[in-house]
Amino acid sequence: MDALLGLLKGIAPTLATMVAGPLGGAAVSLIASKLGVEDTVAEVAKAIAGDPLATQKLAEMEMEYAKLDMANVANARTMQIAALQQEDVFSKRFIYYFAVAWSVFAMVYFSFATFGAIPDSGVRVADTILGVLIGTVITGFFNFFYGSSKGSKDKDATIRAGK
Repeated sequence: MDALLGLLKGIAPTLATMVAGPLGGAAVSLIASKLGVEDTVAEVAKAIAGDPLATQKLAEMEMEYAKLDMANVANARTMQIAALQQEDVFSKRFIYYFAVAWSVFAMVYFSFATFGAIPDSGVRVADTILGVLIGTVITGFFNFFYGSSKGSKDKDATIRAGK
């Protein structure tokens, strides 16, 4: 697995993140089908290392994912624009109430997890919830309201490729 992640990090960082995540098996299967190899980590790593066109194929997969991600963000922002045009104040402000509620919950949970006493049997659960709050909930709100740094990463990758 380390060999595959090492190869992917330089070529397709989003795919590397997917492979390292909880749906890693599905990501490996997706890459294997795109490269036309057996659905194993070893075969996928071997194919990437041995195929000069693998970089191009993986870049295409990254681009497909980026298009889906951008469409998802565009849909959410379009929905918010429509909500802001409504007369109903609750509908107009719902996303802000939602973000505030989750932010307050996250801050209370962070404070409790940092300063509260967690029994030994609950440490893994507390860590998992912290990871979800930081990795998805808080990050998702920041990305929605302020954009992500993905555009900056893509720009940097383009500059490096051009050198």
